[in-house]
Amino acid sequence: MASTADFKNGLCLVMNNDIFSIVEFQHVKPGKGAAFVRTKLKSLRSGKTLDKTFNAGEKVTTARVEKRAHQFLYKDDLGYNFMDTDNFEQISLEEHLIERPNLLKDGQLVDILVHAETETPLSVELPPFVELMITYTEPGIKGDTATNALKPATVETGATVMVPLFVDQDTLIKVDTRDGSYSERVK
Repeated sequence: MASTADFKNGLCLVMNNDIFSIVEFQHVKPGKGAAFVRTKLKSLRSGKTLDKTFNAGEKVTTARVEKRAHQFLYKDDLGYNFMDTDNFEQISLEEHLIERPNLLKDGQLVDILVHAETETPLSVELPPFVELMITYTEPGIKGDTATNALKPATVETGATVMVPLFVDQDTLIKVDTRDGSYSERVK
């Protein structure tokens, strides 16, 4: 059990037979009336977000969740296959448990959130940035860099990322996995 004073981003709560992770929260103390905590929760089972308000000091049930390091191996008909880096056991997960599966590269290290009591995988967390090679993009036009113009580029995993005009084919780029956007070229 925890109270609303213990809230922090990433804390997992058990509510309505589901496990929710706190994405963001805000303590509010209005001039008149009691204080409360406004939260945005994300279901770890379905991936849906929910806005919920708690009274200040309200008790909530927390879930024991562990992050375990895994390596992405391959994708097949059963799903995405990962290997535990500690004991080398393999696990197959469905696509809906992964936030951005089109940015997964073979051999990439990820963290899998596992409910400690039932040993069920809840979600897959990619690292904040991944380095991917551009396999195809239209050539940029020389001198057309006065604005922040972007063009589509296909990366080695098959995902499409919007990149600046100066980025060419066979360039290694860094992609932000939180929103799937271009971050920078890798030297």
